[in-house]
Amino acid sequence: MRKLIIPIIALACLCMAVSCTSSQKTLYTWGDYQNESYDYMKNGTDKSLDDLLRAYENIINNQKGTRQTVPPGVCADYGYFLVMKGQKEKGLEMMKKEIALYPESSVFVTRIINKLEK
Repeated sequence: MRKLIIPIIALACLCMAVSCTSSQKTLYTWGDYQNESYDYMKNGTDKSLDDLLRAYENIINNQKGTRQTVPPGVCADYGYFLVMKGQKEKGLEMMKKEIALYPESSVFVTRIINKLEK
């Protein structure tokens, strides 16, 4: 009986160790968004805005999360910044993409689009 206890304990420890190491994939891939958005909010320079726009493009073009789609709000936010940079058509297109991806955002985003089109 004693000879059986040690292998059982070793097997139990091994199972616990293996079960703790599994990594779960996130729903969305955020890339460097957190750092770039913080930098933009802190500094507010043209360079930090360009870096933030690149982070948005990276999120939109390289989605590797389990949903394989852009996180909620990213297209609308990216579109708004594009409009502020003078790229109105592309910005409005991104806002409409937000509505297509997340219909529940249509009331809010449509209101923004209407104000920007005036």
